[in-house]
Amino acid sequence: MDATAVALGDDTRTGSPDAGPSGEPSAAQPPPPARPVPPAAPAACALSVPSAGARPDPAPAGRAGTAGGPGPSSPPAQADGAGADPVVPAQAARRGAGRPAEPVRRQPHPRPVITELRLSAFGRHRSAAFPLGPVTLFAGPSGSGKSQVLAAYEALAGLGSGATVETLFPDPCARIPDGAVPDAQRRRGFRLGCTVDGPAGPVRLELAVQAEPALRIVGERLSQDGQILFATALRDPGRRSVQASWLTGGAVGVTRAPLPDDRLGTALLPLRVAGSTAGQRQVLAAAEQVVVALRSVFACDPRPDRMRAPVPPGEGRLLGDCANLADVLRRTRHECGTRHALLAEAARTGCAGAVAGLDVRAPAGGAVTAVLDRGPGRPATELARLGSGELRFLALALVLLTGPGVLDMDPAAELLSARQALTVLADGLDHGLDGSQAAELLRLALLSCGRGHVRLVAAVGEGTAAAARRLDGVSVVDLSV
Repeated sequence: MDATAVALGDDTRTGSPDAGPSGEPSAAQPPPPARPVPPAAPAACALSVPSAGARPDPAPAGRAGTAGGPGPSSPPAQADGAGADPVVPAQAARRGAGRPAEPVRRQPHPRPVITELRLSAFGRHRSAAFPLGPVTLFAGPSGSGKSQVLAAYEALAGLGSGATVETLFPDPCARIPDGAVPDAQRRRGFRLGCTVDGPAGPVRLELAVQAEPALRIVGERLSQDGQILFATALRDPGRRSVQASWLTGGAVGVTRAPLPDDRLGTALLPLRVAGSTAGQRQVLAAAEQVVVALRSVFACDPRPDRMRAPVPPGEGRLLGDCANLADVLRRTRHECGTRHALLAEAARTGCAGAVAGLDVRAPAGGAVTAVLDRGPGRPATELARLGSGELRFLALALVLLTGPGVLDMDPAAELLSARQALTVLADGLDHGLDGSQAAELLRLALLSCGRGHVRLVAAVGEGTAAAARRLDGVSVVDLSV
């Protein structure tokens, strides 16, 4: 097995014969002989990521995805770039049809965005592929895996930002499918993957994580158009490193070096690759596109119990739990009147009673309190007196209407914010909201995401999903078993 056939493939088995990842591509299948990175050395770990040109069976069409693995009724595997316009080879034109058909060219995304998420042996998901659009909602009954999908996305985002696997997976065994048994070397784990589209074209990232006996990244692959640009493999389980190989070109076709096994190697490439050859520049362009997309993610889970108390003045960057909402409203009120006015307009739909605007009280040296302006002659209402659903609505509306500069996140500094697309992750987007509040959030999502600067990936209940299915521009992934 070559160094690019890295861990976590068919050796992650379960106790039942039909629960394993059957139907997944074999890691032993080599990529095209003239193009991929040559093997560095035999891998010591038998678990494997699929070859660069292969992909797991996609989810059934119609609802954009499914939680189950491949079955007898699964459609045939698609080529890389799912969702792209088909390419018609010139030699396939009918005789007498005139000129050969020209290939249909797909316009690349102007900003790096994740267009597909892949999970294998992760929770209840086996060989699952989920296409992601500007607004993607995951629906299904409790236990169908909605939160697991968002957790996987958030973990990939954390790895792209430089976090370690220990930080992102404090209990990695909880991510392994129930009933999975270890292999002969007592190893168990899971696989994550995504496709990032952008100016460089679609780029695939595959990642294999070993949860037992030690948590580590045992394999990684970065590929484009079937060509392996970067790959790692575990050679010596006794060392906390993996052997990495990346395309160089020129006189030296491949560069090899050890990398740590607790971080995403793709995120380290800009520090290791000089960019002096065409091959190196291709690797850098693909790696930077992936890193920019992964770092442009904000996971939001508003906690009303933490949003009621006055907060000390600060930088005005919204935390993931939105506890400092009042301080952020103070900032938007003074720095961005247009967005603040849009938020106040949304509050008229999402908050009970008359709402003339959103205001703040910030005495000199004192804490900041946000209030709803009820209009002339009416006392203002402090946020502490609002219902939990109203507070969650205001926080989520603010996130959808703002940008990375107002959120507590660390986007890539290599690109201007106008060339990046913020992806908002919201597990339980409609939790505690009524129908009108959820509908208003969907309206704001379509408004913000329609311009291409914001994307939304969220888990919702069936009521919101049913309403969203009637909206153009919203993709609903049904995880019903």
